[in-house]
Amino acid sequence: MSNQTAPSLPTVNEASPAPAPAPATKKEKKAKPANIVIPPKKPKLSKAERRALQEAQRASKSGGAGGGHGGGKSGVSKVGGGENSSLASVSGDGSRSRGKSIDEDKKKDATDGEDGDNGGADSGEDKTVPLFSHLPRPKAPLELHHQLSSINNQQSNLHPAIPTLGHLYLTHSLLGGNARCRAMLQTFALLLQAYTPPPTTRDFRHDLDHNLLKPAFQYWTTQCRPHSVSMGNAFTFLKLAVANLERELDWDEAREILLESMDAYVTERIEYAGKAISRHAGRKIKQKGDVILVFGKSEVINSLLLDAALVDKKTFRVIVVDSRPLLEARDTLQILSRAGIPCTYVLLNALSYLMMREVTKVFLGASALMSNGSVLSRVGTACVALLANSNHIPVLVGCESYKICNRVQLESITGNELGDADEVACTDCARVGPSNRWNGMMEGCGSGEEKIERKDEDVLADWKDQPNLKLLNLMYDLTPSDFVTGIVTEVGILPPSSVAVLLREMSPESAFKINE
Repeated sequence: MSNQTAPSLPTVNEASPAPAPAPATKKEKKAKPANIVIPPKKPKLSKAERRALQEAQRASKSGGAGGGHGGGKSGVSKVGGGENSSLASVSGDGSRSRGKSIDEDKKKDATDGEDGDNGGADSGEDKTVPLFSHLPRPKAPLELHHQLSSINNQQSNLHPAIPTLGHLYLTHSLLGGNARCRAMLQTFALLLQAYTPPPTTRDFRHDLDHNLLKPAFQYWTTQCRPHSVSMGNAFTFLKLAVANLERELDWDEAREILLESMDAYVTERIEYAGKAISRHAGRKIKQKGDVILVFGKSEVINSLLLDAALVDKKTFRVIVVDSRPLLEARDTLQILSRAGIPCTYVLLNALSYLMMREVTKVFLGASALMSNGSVLSRVGTACVALLANSNHIPVLVGCESYKICNRVQLESITGNELGDADEVACTDCARVGPSNRWNGMMEGCGSGEEKIERKDEDVLADWKDQPNLKLLNLMYDLTPSDFVTGIVTEVGILPPSSVAVLLREMSPESAFKINE
């Protein structure tokens, strides 16, 4: 047997070591401050209650924005008149009305609608079509007239030629991408001739860009009318021309370089391009017997038809299609008729009858070419191209390469321009003055009694007072590339799929690289 014995086990009476104290929990470590009151949790709302709260907040915002005359863009809008005017902040409505009940919001909206300046539908209802509410609203000519009268007091650093050109843009006295771009560059040339950099400037290029070019372009775009693609591309070219100047150049020498660059841009990209387009597209017109359809007014298309009739001595007939409210094709009709070209003038609603029976070719102008081959032009162009495509009639679009845009657009809703809705409301088919406005029945047209009678006869004279009526006046529409047979540029006649290649080759950046 082994001498080893089993280890002795402690008995109950033996003293065991005291257990270690338990570690303090996180709740015991963090002591609650005595002076802080924790608010109770907000009760959870059901889906229906959340939706009702959102609708009430949206209604309060639209009611506050509709009371002012500046539309829904401004953050503060006037809701009352005189001493009872109240300011409603759009950005703060959601946070303030979160703690209020829905009934209080509805009462507040009703009170705001009753206390408006104009009353009725003008103060309580927004007359903008919701689908196009994201587009900038057109400016009123009277508003710009007040800016012109106070330009010397409020904006002394703004040259008078800038608001003068802006007024021509706003009143539609200048229509068409070429005319608007040419006028913009001529105004910039006038500004450069009258401008002298301050003696303390370190870099005249930076001073010229920020104190002369950008303020003028922003004024035309924000205060008058959104710029066209042709204006945007020309302005980009001008900024690149300024940036490529040497810093050590004398200002007089730099000014001459910029003036020569702008003259070359107008001559090569607009004038010579129009002649090349006329030469390329004129080959598609037969010597005798063609019936050509045009829509609206296009400088390139008019030049093309005049060259084919007067220079090439071709015999053809032109169908001029027009649409309200601008009725631009009346100018086209006048130009072609004076040249001795047989013409037929119709409105857009009679297009289907003529397209099926007589038309052999369709020539259309363009305001811009998207990189996917779509054509942005005067509203109604897509209808003409669609009807021609369904009747197997070739559609040729004449457009200079400087109008090509690197943007891709698939519809006419995202990017467009709103015109004055009052032009649609007036049903009188007579333009007044060079601005193509439709306000002749309201001012300067007949005696006072005759004006009142004509206003009463117009069914849409009081459209702003009718609560359930909204008018829409779109300036452009988008024609898909599937409806276009060919695009005529100064390079030649190309398919719509080649627009992206042309955009890369004719960009302003590549032009400066070639010059270097």
